[in-house]
Amino acid sequence: MPAWCSWNDVFQYETNKVTRIQSMNYGTIKWFFHVLVFSYVSFALVSDKRYQRKESVISSVHTKVKGIAEVTQEIVENGLKKVVPSVLDTADYTFPLQGNSFFVMTNFLKTEGQEQGLCPEYPTRRTLCSSNQGCKKGWMDPQSKGIQTGRCVEYKGKQKTCEVSAWCPIEAVEEAPQPALLRSAENFTVLIKNNIDFPGHNYTTRNILPGLNITCTFHKTQNPLCPIFRLGDIFRETGDNFSDVAIQGGIMGIEIYWDCNLDRWFHHCRPKYSFRRLDDKTAKESSYPGYNFRYAKYYKENNVEKRTLIKVFGIRFDILVFGTGGKFDIIQLIVYIGSTLSYFGLATVFIDFLINTYSNNCCRSHVYPCCKCCEPCAVNEYYYRKKCESIMEPKPTLKYVSFVDEPHIRMVDQRLLGRSLQDVKGEEVPRPPMDFTDLSRLPLSLHDPPFIPGQPEAIQLLSEEAAPKSSDCPDWCQCGNCLPSQLPDSHKCLEELCCRKKLGACITTSELFQKLVLSRGVLQFLLHYQEPLLVLDADSANSQLRHCAYRCYTIWRFGSQDLADFAILPSCCRWKIRREFPKSEGQYSGFQSPY
Repeated sequence: MPAWCSWNDVFQYETNKVTRIQSMNYGTIKWFFHVLVFSYVSFALVSDKRYQRKESVISSVHTKVKGIAEVTQEIVENGLKKVVPSVLDTADYTFPLQGNSFFVMTNFLKTEGQEQGLCPEYPTRRTLCSSNQGCKKGWMDPQSKGIQTGRCVEYKGKQKTCEVSAWCPIEAVEEAPQPALLRSAENFTVLIKNNIDFPGHNYTTRNILPGLNITCTFHKTQNPLCPIFRLGDIFRETGDNFSDVAIQGGIMGIEIYWDCNLDRWFHHCRPKYSFRRLDDKTAKESSYPGYNFRYAKYYKENNVEKRTLIKVFGIRFDILVFGTGGKFDIIQLIVYIGSTLSYFGLATVFIDFLINTYSNNCCRSHVYPCCKCCEPCAVNEYYYRKKCESIMEPKPTLKYVSFVDEPHIRMVDQRLLGRSLQDVKGEEVPRPPMDFTDLSRLPLSLHDPPFIPGQPEAIQLLSEEAAPKSSDCPDWCQCGNCLPSQLPDSHKCLEELCCRKKLGACITTSELFQKLVLSRGVLQFLLHYQEPLLVLDADSANSQLRHCAYRCYTIWRFGSQDLADFAILPSCCRWKIRREFPKSEGQYSGFQSPY
């Protein structure tokens, strides 16, 4: 953006210039992309409700588990085994947890009658011993149940373990009972109360609808809004068996998803329930399978404090509530429309890619004669020339040269120039297409003479026979009309350039050179065309005509104003122009870069 030089620069508007291509193929591609993008934008606008302002749900959860279970246990009394049935209710198998979770006990192990004292540790690889030397007094192992006394005592039979100070007898390391003692817990039900709030929309509701039948049970298709769930049905929805999970325990997630449309014309806000197993399903292969913890019930017997240690296996249910509430908002609609407008530019990007790719990689119509297979390339090349303008960085060291016997222009960098321009290969640059509209500005005397019937038309061609070289002609000259440079040695290489790359006639001998470059009438016409009130006095006429002749030659041979600014005139042409329009002092400055 240009710097602000005045207040007028502030009140300006800039817009892009568009090239319109009349093409059935590209027009079809454009409308295909536009229809595709419009369909996607419209579908997303309606299906995803992009016109709404969305807000995440804020919720609270409360649960109630109901059910009765009968448990039969074997106990030893007076040396006899007895089966004692017991009934467990909600207070026995549910435990309060923090957050949106609840726990249901499904299996347990009891160690009854524990009291503080000294007793042998349960035999494991770490606690087995053969003498007191194998036990260390005061040692506390994180895996142990107490503090070692330093004595090795008999545990059972000939098996000895280290004595510990702990709750005795020590809990035995046993496997969970199979089948689970509370396997009937799959028939338990849980009522989930979920209150939600969208404070930004000032909307509050809950999952218990008015007129709810309290005897209902959730079913995915028949009763999907019932908030009462049977535990066995929850596991069935995830493809698991409750009886198998009840042995070691596990973790189950209950997901409540709220997708609320709070618009008055299509109000809808109902929960959607789903279930997900959250723990490791390969419980038998895991090092720490299932879900369990320990707790104790304390009591006194004969003034001695005792406890019953219970290792509980069960299922923890995590209730996960998420969702959004949306309401129409004009700002969101405008932002969405504005953000999707850029998608319509995909057609432009794709078509430009096709034009640039085929025009750069295929045959060039102005370099090689294209065959039928290259016709699409030629068409894209035409579009490319109309659409793109290639420019080079205007470096002072950049130079362009043109030989009359070559179809292209050569670009060289003065910094890499260690010899005359005549011998430098340089980079080949395609010659810009000629704009013939400027020929209408030339005087009528340059136009074709009237055709005389019966008289043959003669076309003067540039001869390929080189003129004999004069004694002062340099070695690099190929036309026989070049002269040595008058510049210092450090700049001589810039003027050591001939109009031809190979031997042949000089371009200054052609009729076109005489009419387009040396014609005084043409040069005066061009100078007055540019500046009608220009006064060509005797002192400045030759200088102005000479520089105008330089410009006419560069525009003629290089075809572009941008290239002409950095063009180097051949020595023969430069001296021909100087002889026609000489300088009074006789000393010339040579090439001057415009940058």
